[in-house]
Amino acid sequence: MSVAVRRPALAATVSLPPRRPTPRRVTAVVVTAPLSLAMVLGLWGIRRQDTMWGDEVVTYQLAHRDLSQIWLTARHADLVHAVYYAVMHEIFAVFGGGLLTLRLPSVLATCLAASGVGLVGLRLAGPRVGLLAGLVFPLLPQVQKYAQEGRSYAMVCALVTWATYALVTSVPQRTPWRWAVYGSTMLVACLLHEFAVLALAAHGVTLVVSRVPRPALAAWSAAAAGVVTVLLPLAICSVGQSGQLSWMDGPVRPGYFLVVAVVGVACTRVPLASRRPVRLTALAVPLLVLPGLLLLIASLVKPLFVDRYVLYSNIGFALLLGALIDYLNRRQRSRRTAWIAAVAVLAALVPQSLSLRTPQARSNDATAIAAAVRKEGRPGDGLLYLSGQHRILTAADPTDTRHLTDLALAQDPVSSNTLAGVELPAQDIAARMLEFDRIVAVRASGAHSLSSPQETAKTSTLRRYFRESGTTHVNGARVTVYVRDHHASAE
Repeated sequence: MSVAVRRPALAATVSLPPRRPTPRRVTAVVVTAPLSLAMVLGLWGIRRQDTMWGDEVVTYQLAHRDLSQIWLTARHADLVHAVYYAVMHEIFAVFGGGLLTLRLPSVLATCLAASGVGLVGLRLAGPRVGLLAGLVFPLLPQVQKYAQEGRSYAMVCALVTWATYALVTSVPQRTPWRWAVYGSTMLVACLLHEFAVLALAAHGVTLVVSRVPRPALAAWSAAAAGVVTVLLPLAICSVGQSGQLSWMDGPVRPGYFLVVAVVGVACTRVPLASRRPVRLTALAVPLLVLPGLLLLIASLVKPLFVDRYVLYSNIGFALLLGALIDYLNRRQRSRRTAWIAAVAVLAALVPQSLSLRTPQARSNDATAIAAAVRKEGRPGDGLLYLSGQHRILTAADPTDTRHLTDLALAQDPVSSNTLAGVELPAQDIAARMLEFDRIVAVRASGAHSLSSPQETAKTSTLRRYFRESGTTHVNGARVTVYVRDHHASAE
């Protein structure tokens, strides 16, 4: 006698009837409502009191260089972001290179991602889940943060979202052009930031868990192989620039990822609505958990995890939350509790949303640092960066430092095709420092002390021949004025 063995499912689900064509009006609502909410949240406080932080200054500076200069710079540093800088260069050329132009592409990308999340939810579990997931997505604190940042992460998230939508529509359709769209969209996402390839791995897990037909799995494999083949040379070259991550001494802000991963997986304990052939939980859980988990595991060997690198994991979290809210709303006994909980969560998000739109929400305030240098410095003073790689912190507006002499600089960033310029030999830096009676020094908060000869010469000369006159503390740095101690030994 044979005994049927029931295979454990990835999560409890409620099977919905086979998908019927969704009325256009319903689809329009699922697309436009999340997009509109994302637009409102993205434009709210977008200028952040007219401040930029260090990474945005890098974008601002490089996007203003010629495409040839961007490429030459990327050969030495920041190759992983080179395509993004080229895109921003073209945007600056058309719309001008101001603060709004720097951040608006991220706002628009978040809008597209929100509408894409809505469509993915609609495809997997119906219009209610799609609408709820699409509305949840732009409310998530991490999404709000990077929607207003002049970096590539919101763009990558949008591309991964729409690649995910292409994936779930390609499985049942089995048409080659849909898989081509999927592969090309994932490729652009990976070119904007290499760690988007981890979403590709999550998609592969989804298809395996979903037990899709072999032709679909073969088509995905071909698309994935194409993405990896094109990306591989870039990845190999960027490994040689891994020294840029030397500032990391461990995973950076893993708390948010760990919390949402636990909450997201907990959502699967209730029967969430879903349709075949790809179930919502089979898509959302790998996308939420796998990319961040792989980076955390890799960080045991070399620190690689930064929360923004896996911003797109919020796609999976929003889908799970949308399905959970739909489940609670369908239960008569839980409906009132669900609405009370939703109002409470929204109320709790208000203070954090307000905080995210202040300069203090970032690890440094390059605008304030440059203003402190301008305030403390006098015409003819020397200017010293400890270390030289933090020269970018005052690069947003050259007028802030134009009356000061950069004591260590041999070649400026633009002419040297570098991020922070080329510095003089150690002995020349020390000699130049001794020509000045007053030096304004910039130290980034929490930065590792470098042991290069140049940095050693700077600190030893300050310690031996100068005394501290005063220090200004700003978000992310301290600006210290040193005056020459003429009683110090001249040996």
